[in-house]
Amino acid sequence: MGFVTGMVAGMQRRGHDPAPLLAATDIDLADSASRIPLDRYAALYNRVIRDLDDEGFGLFERPLGTGSFEFLCRGMLGAPHLAEALERARRFLHIVLPDLAVSIHRLDSHAELRIAETRPLCPTRDDPARVFAFEWLLRLLHGLACWLVGRGLALDAVRFPFARPPHADDYQLIYTAHFSFGGDDLAARFNPTLLDLPIRRDEAALARFLEGAPGKITTLYRRDRDTVVRVRDLLRAALPANLSQEHVADRLHLSPRTLHRRLDEEGSSFRAIKEALRRDIAVARLTKTRHSIARVAADLGYADTSAFYRAFIAWTGLSPERYRKQLAAQAPAQSAP
Repeated sequence: MGFVTGMVAGMQRRGHDPAPLLAATDIDLADSASRIPLDRYAALYNRVIRDLDDEGFGLFERPLGTGSFEFLCRGMLGAPHLAEALERARRFLHIVLPDLAVSIHRLDSHAELRIAETRPLCPTRDDPARVFAFEWLLRLLHGLACWLVGRGLALDAVRFPFARPPHADDYQLIYTAHFSFGGDDLAARFNPTLLDLPIRRDEAALARFLEGAPGKITTLYRRDRDTVVRVRDLLRAALPANLSQEHVADRLHLSPRTLHRRLDEEGSSFRAIKEALRRDIAVARLTKTRHSIARVAADLGYADTSAFYRAFIAWTGLSPERYRKQLAAQAPAQSAP
């Protein structure tokens, strides 16, 4: 839901009410524990930019007119390799999005995609609108790069130029498991040999790709595909039993070493998946049910309730009881006109 909050922040700053668009896609901002299906998130993405006639979501000083995404794609399409495609993207964005400067750097041990403000986007560094602006542009460029070369491109590490937001744990599902916060600009590291990959898409592929775009980009080349999804599904189905990595590997007909390697290639790990699953279920149960803390802990496979307490505090910064009390205190305000 943190990504939804950021997406509509620009609308709200410009005096537009996002409520009709949220209702049309069956998304409730007050239900912060819910996870948004990709198709509804993509639909909201397209509705917001149509409502504003701005593919930048109202986040920047001047709008990105409808068609900007298509021209970005067309400009990158004819490049011989990814390095040139990203350079074309940099030049195009310099014209249409002067608030953010994109640059590509090939170093000895790694390459970096950097995104920097040319002027302050918001009064504070951690404003949801500013946070989403960086999240969105990195996702856009990374997704496009993956599509152009016809494969997922692993990001080795990303440093985001703001404090850790509440939804940061989901970054491992979208970008990489290796992320940090701080600094003045965004820096995404990756293997420099990826810049030499040839562009494999043509005009016919672009015509198909543009159907449902630009929201469609959010559904492509996520880090929680394939092996991560299968592992998460197995862990969820087994609860309250706690499956080990060896058990999961056996059920997937893989060796533990192969499972570890595939998860690492997808930017995740067995422990990260298990923790994210438990966190999501715990937050949902505490938000939407009156189950006791002990029952929630048992349902998640914790033999010791105190271990659940420690984990929940690490996830949210609050004890389970305090989290519930905070939700109860906020409920009247959320229902007020």
